[in-house]
Amino acid sequence: MPKIDLGTAPLKTGSIYPAPYDAEVAGRSSLRLGDAGGLTQFGANLVILAPGAKSSLRHWHLHEDEFVMVTQGECVLVQDAGEVLMRTGDCAAFPAGDTDGHHFINRSDAEARFLVVGTRASREVATYSDVDLVVTLEAGRAVFSHKDGRLYTGGKG
Repeated sequence: MPKIDLGTAPLKTGSIYPAPYDAEVAGRSSLRLGDAGGLTQFGANLVILAPGAKSSLRHWHLHEDEFVMVTQGECVLVQDAGEVLMRTGDCAAFPAGDTDGHHFINRSDAEARFLVVGTRASREVATYSDVDLVVTLEAGRAVFSHKDGRLYTGGKG
């Protein structure tokens, strides 16, 4: 595979989150580098956070590992134990099944970027730590539910 051209890599903006949670990640986008390279066993994305943006709702994965490396600027990693400032070159790892949810927030006045590398399970479940929401991803489809298993139909729960 030749060098991946960042200018032609698929860019994803917005989120798969249902309303009202989709608004919480305004200002986040990602270059789908793994997709651009034809990868199928793991994902590699360059996440771009505008000043004030959040990477995601705080979450943890049941089946997928995640590795993050800040490549530009700085952002704050938020987990159960609190907040940690992450600067260019800093790394973090999130093993599958570890229930300590995480996300990143750009509290600076400059754009921040980080590389995320993660496994691609055929069926994944992600649980959102601070809200009553779970997503099951399978066969390219996302199904949102409450933590008690009821289908999510909208509104904050």
